[in-house]
Amino acid sequence: MTSVLVVCTGNVCRSPIAEGFLRAALHDRWAERAPSVSSAGTAGWEGAGAMPESITSAAERGVDISTHVARRLAAEQVREADVLIAMADEHRRAIAREAPDAASKTFTLKELVRLLEALPAPDPDTPPEVGLRARVLEADSLRRAGFAGNPLDEDVVDPLGLPLESFRAVAWELDEWCSRLSDGLFGPTCARSVEARGA
Repeated sequence: MTSVLVVCTGNVCRSPIAEGFLRAALHDRWAERAPSVSSAGTAGWEGAGAMPESITSAAERGVDISTHVARRLAAEQVREADVLIAMADEHRRAIAREAPDAASKTFTLKELVRLLEALPAPDPDTPPEVGLRARVLEADSLRRAGFAGNPLDEDVVDPLGLPLESFRAVAWELDEWCSRLSDGLFGPTCARSVEARGA
């Protein structure tokens, strides 16, 4: 099975929300054939649950992350993942320092979406285990060719310590970007729209 690893700092705010939204989007598309999605933190609060505000803001958009348990990023996770999706450039750079061989499959969320959307649309009939790996290779090739996207807007803001409204704003942003990521990897679908989940 192919796998996606979402990475932030503590693995209690952004990455659990993104993990939940991306898992839901991929499951809606592929059901039991969907790539697995997990998350970890570069300074993960090992064993902690997601922040209550993260749980609330994800639930308001139709995704339950109440059973999330934080993990610290480990070399084995990096090695086994087919793609690593960082919530901010600092996380992407931290992964590249610790595991240089993983740099080609490590992106910020926004960077990967922009790269995928700049590529020709994928064949929606390609099996997920083939399509995911192929699209990651194509995205990295485009990046190495010099595609810049919008480097001034790479990060998802860390809402830790901020009020619930800030978590809601981050959840809205992550919902949109995870939906676009699913479409960029596997082609557009109307099975599960951001608007429908946010209603």
